[in-house]
Amino acid sequence: MSLVSRIKGNGPSGFGYGTTAEVVTQGISLKDKQFLVTGSTSGLGIETVRVLAQRGARVFATGRTKEKVLSALGRMPGTIVPLECELSEPKSVRACVSSYALESQGRPLDGIIANAGVMALPTLELTHGYERQFFTNHIGHFLLITGLLPALAEKARVVVLSSDAHRMAPKAGIEFDNLSGQKSYSPWRAYGQSKLANLLFAKQLAKRLASAGSGVTANALHPGVIVSGLQRSMPAFQRWSMAVMSPIALKSIAEGAATQVYVATRPELDGVSGEYFADCNIARPSERGRDSALAERLWQETEQIVAKFS
Repeated sequence: MSLVSRIKGNGPSGFGYGTTAEVVTQGISLKDKQFLVTGSTSGLGIETVRVLAQRGARVFATGRTKEKVLSALGRMPGTIVPLECELSEPKSVRACVSSYALESQGRPLDGIIANAGVMALPTLELTHGYERQFFTNHIGHFLLITGLLPALAEKARVVVLSSDAHRMAPKAGIEFDNLSGQKSYSPWRAYGQSKLANLLFAKQLAKRLASAGSGVTANALHPGVIVSGLQRSMPAFQRWSMAVMSPIALKSIAEGAATQVYVATRPELDGVSGEYFADCNIARPSERGRDSALAERLWQETEQIVAKFS
């Protein structure tokens, strides 16, 4: 627990900056519930899977390979089903959807926590012709979540990890004419764009679900700033700076996982959809994060991109 975690108070929900994932689930039984968590082999993903399983849920834990999932979670107590899902590869994502159908035992999925991601790649990397952070963080999750929609329970929850880094996105929000990043590239601007895309996707999904009369909800969140495996691509000086700041101002892994577990499990959030959360409370995103026209265009453009890999 950092100094800020000790000082900062709780919000209207009764939880806040220093709350952990275990605390937000105290008294909650997830027996007979099924969740799917992406990026389960490190950091927030491991803690999220651990706490969901601890509360009785059957957790489908995804990673780039089954072996990596088993290596990270193989000795963890609870019912955990490893699934391979390389978000930068559409064939792998679709195979994950099919694998879930085989492993689900005919039971619906009560929640998806889109936790995986890559951050601030120092140099431009392309995946299928698109900037890698945008493709992995947004396109991969779009393909996975939309593919799993038919498997969702009546009141299932889709929880998408965005970040307050969405405020670092380009002025246009989403640079549709530069999704390859080849016109210009900045590690943090590209990461911000991918996180804005995550936020807009969740909001547009919520809108579409509501229009269809579905009881499924979709929300986005900022987990906080945490030292985790997500920083592995950052320059050494930036990683060192974060390590130095961690005892003073950054969240622990347990605190960082709290908001996504809170949004996925708390009974008082039944029916709450299209919101952005931070520190286990509803927060206000940037102006671009509230742009419904941009969200609609992103959805349409994403459908066109995904169609190329069908």
